[in-house]
Amino acid sequence: MLCGFAAWWLATLLCLPARAADEESALALIERGTIAMRANPDESEQDAERALEVILRHPDVDLEIRARLLLCDYYSERDVKAAQQQIDAADALLPRAQRKSLRAGVLTCRGETLQSAGDIEQAKTAFDEAIAVATAANDEQMLADALFKRGYVHALQGEYASGMSDVRRSQELFERIHMPQHALTVLNTIATIYNKMGDYPQAAQIYERARSQQHDAGLRRDEAVTLYNLGRARQKLGQWDAARASFSGCRVLSHEINFARGEAYGLLGLASVDNANGDPSGALRLLAQEGPEIPDARLNAQIQLARGTALGTLQRNSEALAALGLSMASFKQANSLEELGTTYGELATVEAQMGDWQTAYKYRSEAQATSETLLHNQLDQRFATLKVEFDTATKEKENMLLVRQNAATEAELVQERRASALQTAVILLSLLLLVLLTVLVLRQRRGARRMQELAMTDELTGAPNRRAVLNYLDEQLQRAEATPCSILVIDIDRFKNINDEYGHPIGDVTLQLVTAQLRRAAVEPALLGRLGGEEFVVVLPTTELHDAHLIAERLRAQVPSVDLSSWLGDRRITVSIGVATSSAGDTVSTLLRRADAALYTAKRAGRNCVRSGIESDIDTATV
Repeated sequence: MLCGFAAWWLATLLCLPARAADEESALALIERGTIAMRANPDESEQDAERALEVILRHPDVDLEIRARLLLCDYYSERDVKAAQQQIDAADALLPRAQRKSLRAGVLTCRGETLQSAGDIEQAKTAFDEAIAVATAANDEQMLADALFKRGYVHALQGEYASGMSDVRRSQELFERIHMPQHALTVLNTIATIYNKMGDYPQAAQIYERARSQQHDAGLRRDEAVTLYNLGRARQKLGQWDAARASFSGCRVLSHEINFARGEAYGLLGLASVDNANGDPSGALRLLAQEGPEIPDARLNAQIQLARGTALGTLQRNSEALAALGLSMASFKQANSLEELGTTYGELATVEAQMGDWQTAYKYRSEAQATSETLLHNQLDQRFATLKVEFDTATKEKENMLLVRQNAATEAELVQERRASALQTAVILLSLLLLVLLTVLVLRQRRGARRMQELAMTDELTGAPNRRAVLNYLDEQLQRAEATPCSILVIDIDRFKNINDEYGHPIGDVTLQLVTAQLRRAAVEPALLGRLGGEEFVVVLPTTELHDAHLIAERLRAQVPSVDLSSWLGDRRITVSIGVATSSAGDTVSTLLRRADAALYTAKRAGRNCVRSGIESDIDTATV
């Protein structure tokens, strides 16, 4: 028995170093995999799986939970079902865990999975619980991660001040516990909040700094994400070539590290540039290269928006409506005002192309209301964010003051002077905030006036848009008593051929020059407006049919003099015009219908002519 006991004791001593080495190897693999997640996610997944193999031989509940959380982080961007399996496995281990704050990590991973699926409210609830658990356990690492994730969700919903507060605190914690790679990721989100608040130059500057540091640190996955975000900021600044370069860089880098989600975002960015530059076919070709479906509801909604925009431009209206409907539903659920406003605008354009003006008007009104809400929110949240930054700076200064007072109580007089200086700084900062608030209010007012102008102006030609000119016509019809009101509906002949033969940019130039000619000819109180496409309308207050016909003939005769030789060579532009004059009981709709009917008569008569709803009332000898 003594010999047997001695042999067992000797074997135990010999096995202890090996077991300790295994446990250290599992920990080292998890630590290395945590860093690799920001450089090459596939290597992170391999490290986590190898750590589980070690833990299988020498069980350690805490290390197993950490390994599974690492795998959950990996799968949350690729396979929702696999991510949930890791969450369930980690959750089952929690009752036996020594480190109770690991529950915060499980909740954070669950929240990230819910966020990817588009369930933002449930995600926020999970992050709130994670923060509460980490705070109670005084685990700064878990707390920093949960704060970072919750701050990003706040930013997605337009709660920029709350988001900035969370991510600033998260950044401070990561720096304090010496996790610089994580702090750098938080810096990226700070830039995203500035970008969403409309401060694109500031956002671009921070993204550039973050990308440079990520590149130097070899954090290739994070660098790919930053390149996409930088492309978005440059896109907002109208720097299309720079935006395309950033999106291409994101796509190439993501492909090299097998980061499918990043590659999908890169393709989306390139497609959005093509859409903005009038190449919808190119956008669709890029979107067709999309790989396996990514479990990211926001990304998929943005892809549908880009597809719908391209399809609408190509007048594949039914397909466009289907794609835009999917994106609208997703953005509504996530309360993403910026993307929702853009979707409403594209839906209005498609409905107008299909002739459903009532639905188009409804969507255009929704787009304007959403844009106004977004603008007001950006202004309010920007001021609130400034207050967060100010409070953070003040708190840091107060903490420094307390430390100095505790360290040198005998230097009370010096400390009082410093406190006085701090109070002066606070007063100056308060005055600065007041000035900034005044500036923001003035900018808001100017923005509101500008938005009102944009709502009544056609973006391409600068002429009054359909809403403005029809409102004007309605006013004239309500005033018309003894003297009727006339309208001219003008259509550029064979305009589609110009777009097909010379391209949409030349078509846009043609519309602009023809509009300029018509505006010079249609003097006040006449009002020229663009109905849409190549169709215009001229409202002629207190004008009889005979005089309106004469004016129409004068406009028709002047259009061919528009000089388009630099683009169209010898080709001349002509127009067909339909004339209608109001009578008792007329509305905008009835008058437009008669004018449209007269326009179609002019088209059937061979184009480049004027026709009225009642040709017999016109003295043809004089026209």
